[in-house]
Amino acid sequence: MGGERRMGKLSKRTRTAREAVDRHKLYTVEEALSKVKAAATAKFDETVDVAVKLGVNPKHADQMVRGAVPLPHGLGKVIRVLVFATGEKEKEAQEAGADFVGAEDLIEKIQGGWLEFDTAIAIPPMMAKVGKIGKILGTRGLMPNPKTGTVTLDVANAVKQAKAGKVQYRVEKAGIVHAPIGKASFDAKKLQDNFDALLEAIIKAKPASAKGTYLKGVCVSSTMGPGVKIDPQVFGGKN
Repeated sequence: MGGERRMGKLSKRTRTAREAVDRHKLYTVEEALSKVKAAATAKFDETVDVAVKLGVNPKHADQMVRGAVPLPHGLGKVIRVLVFATGEKEKEAQEAGADFVGAEDLIEKIQGGWLEFDTAIAIPPMMAKVGKIGKILGTRGLMPNPKTGTVTLDVANAVKQAKAGKVQYRVEKAGIVHAPIGKASFDAKKLQDNFDALLEAIIKAKPASAKGTYLKGVCVSSTMGPGVKIDPQVFGGKN
């Protein structure tokens, strides 16, 4: 917000970009991403986020929408990967480029308040011990889970995918999925490719028990910019 209060040109440009967004209009994906990029006038490279309102009730286990998807162009940032593993799998994780690898030592460190990583991966035999810090990791969306490919014996592949920009998504209590798709500095084509990959994954994850309209609303925004609504009808029969 501070960027808008800075004098002169930046403030005027920010106001103009925001005024160009009609909060009541539903845009095409291309139009929406163009407006998001124009409104991203902060002095840092803003993250572009997608919010998808789904016609599901997350209170029911059979309507939970959760998964992970590799974005074609990554996220435009360095992803710090932690792996809970021992023995050969510990070595495999290190060779694949994991930033932190260990077992009880890492669990104790996290219990002490350390959380300097973006993704956590675990081999299945470690999950009983990782469960001790489940509440700490779970509230931050960092708990390894088989559905997102982060509880696996194929540690090397999981690390490489995470480093390349594999995004995890999970529907929240209000029925909304939030996920990043890159940086405002990305060209429009890269942002659209990443957006398409995320939406395709969310659509494929539609629970069989979900009734009625599945995609109820889609909105994109940058870190400091306004939300720009996308017409769900552009996804046609997939809805």
